[in-house]
Amino acid sequence: MEDQAYALSKINADLVLCRLCPRLVAFREGVMPRASFRGQDYWRKPVPGFGDPAAWLLVLGLAPAAHGGNRTGRVFTGDASASFLFKVLFRAGLANHPASISRNDGLALNGCYVTAAVRCVPPGDRPSPDEFRNCSTYLRRELAVLGDLRAVLALGGLAFRAYLDYARGRGAQVRGMKFVHGARFLMDPLPKLYCAYHPSPRNVNTGRLTQDMLLDVLRRAREESFPAEAVQR
Repeated sequence: MEDQAYALSKINADLVLCRLCPRLVAFREGVMPRASFRGQDYWRKPVPGFGDPAAWLLVLGLAPAAHGGNRTGRVFTGDASASFLFKVLFRAGLANHPASISRNDGLALNGCYVTAAVRCVPPGDRPSPDEFRNCSTYLRRELAVLGDLRAVLALGGLAFRAYLDYARGRGAQVRGMKFVHGARFLMDPLPKLYCAYHPSPRNVNTGRLTQDMLLDVLRRAREESFPAEAVQR
């Protein structure tokens, strides 16, 4: 695991220096603090993934939020989506506490690694195809290091498509696969792929996604990844 942790730290060290996408660089560096965050130093760089180097589950989001990851320097940290996600990861036994506030909040993940398809906040939460392609290098590198993965959870349709692009490049048959909340796809020889709505305020506030809905997907992923443990229970 020490080798995996070192390899991930090397990926993140390379990542934070990336300036491949001029539009994203300009946007992330130009985000002005909200009144509630006035006086804080925003990260304004590509945002690394984080979690357990021996993870069995990869949680894949779309991109950092302007006042979340782009402010705090950690994916799914410091915004409403993070608050929702980590309450559920805590309930699932994958996080040591139910809040993701800052890089120094003591949060640790167990069996789970969280990352994003695009590492800089995009205007309108819409990365371009070129920006997805540029960032795909970092996802490929992470997946190569995370050798214990048994499942990937894509949060939202764009993260789903980004993972399908990766899987297609690895020789998996992905034709006809469509994003549906709660769906599961066999990706041999890759880990199984699970789908869930993104925990955005829009999805959460309208009831399209509830904590119990996301928890159900996580529990099924664990049970299907460790069937012997499920039988024992």
